[in-house]
Amino acid sequence: MAIGVYFANTGLNAEKYAECLKLLKKGGAAHPSGRSYHTSFGPVDKLMVFDVWTNQAAFERFGKTLMPILQQLGVVSDPPQFMPIHNVIKPPAKTVKKRAPAKRPAARRRGK
Repeated sequence: MAIGVYFANTGLNAEKYAECLKLLKKGGAAHPSGRSYHTSFGPVDKLMVFDVWTNQAAFERFGKTLMPILQQLGVVSDPPQFMPIHNVIKPPAKTVKKRAPAKRPAARRRGK
């Protein structure tokens, strides 16, 4: 079952968040298996995080990489809150309309 994971962090500002993303990418964990959605939000001096994961085990595997990075950056993470995902609504995929070929103007006749 998919889960939502909410983090309220102390000390996670926009600068540290950007550095965390850089370190995760360097460690090969920029797009961890099992995470289907990630967002950071809130004031730039106190960002919070909400993720959607396929299951808690996938999140916990990622946590083994994430937590040492947060410690290194001096970010204190409150224990994450885990919530079952009840529903996800996505907008329908956009379809591309095919255009009719442009009409060429009729060729002019010469003479007459």
